[in-house]
Amino acid sequence: MPPMQADGAPEYGEAMVAALELIWGEGFLSPGGPEEVAAILGGRDIRGAQVLDIGCGIGGIDLLLVERFGAATVVGIDIEAENIERARRRAAAKGLAARVTYRQVEPGLPFERASFDLVFSKDAIIHIPDKEALFADIFGVLRPGGRLMASDWLRQDDNPPSPEMERYIAAEGLSFAMASPARYRRALALAGFGNIEVADRNAWYAGVAREELAGLAGPLRERLVELVGESEAERQIRVWQTMLAVLDKGELRPTHLHGEKEGRSR
Repeated sequence: MPPMQADGAPEYGEAMVAALELIWGEGFLSPGGPEEVAAILGGRDIRGAQVLDIGCGIGGIDLLLVERFGAATVVGIDIEAENIERARRRAAAKGLAARVTYRQVEPGLPFERASFDLVFSKDAIIHIPDKEALFADIFGVLRPGGRLMASDWLRQDDNPPSPEMERYIAAEGLSFAMASPARYRRALALAGFGNIEVADRNAWYAGVAREELAGLAGPLRERLVELVGESEAERQIRVWQTMLAVLDKGELRPTHLHGEKEGRSR
């Protein structure tokens, strides 16, 4: 759930959303599409679950959780009003507005304790600096037996970023607060989670990102320019080039996360 930029503009404006949907598919602001959502769930049955999606973006994943994976309801939250409106329109167009709802929120989880069977998040926790507080809040809103299933962008360690990583972060222009797998694991344990899994996805995404860059610089480039203009298209290509550098050296670590709140499941 990224904050606004210093000038008050949303980080995920129209140009950014258009570019990312072109690369990653309709409704997605992060890579992998439906197959990656399935990989995050790891074959676990979420039929009938009440789900909270942290950093829902434009809502494509929430519809998928209901339509393909059988969640009973999904509440998507984001701090950007434009994303919430996009997501609401998408749910209404699908006839799912009664089961998939959205709330614009300030940072934090404004829900009663033990409200959800599953907390899901796809590549949004990177924007939240205090991982320990977030995982404690997630643990609180889960029912006994509930699970956290998420993916996020991590760094290899918690040392100062390398010059290559600094160039990547500057190219993205987003409010990144990356941390290491070790810190995530500690924060999950401190919050009370059991059955913790922290699964590295660097090799998978390094290959995918190379294909994405080839598309951006090749067959997708003309359409990208039509959508966002020459300058933004060139910026997006630079983002992928700098990202590949930190993927290839292993400093950027896309990761799947899982934790369970002990107790009787639903």
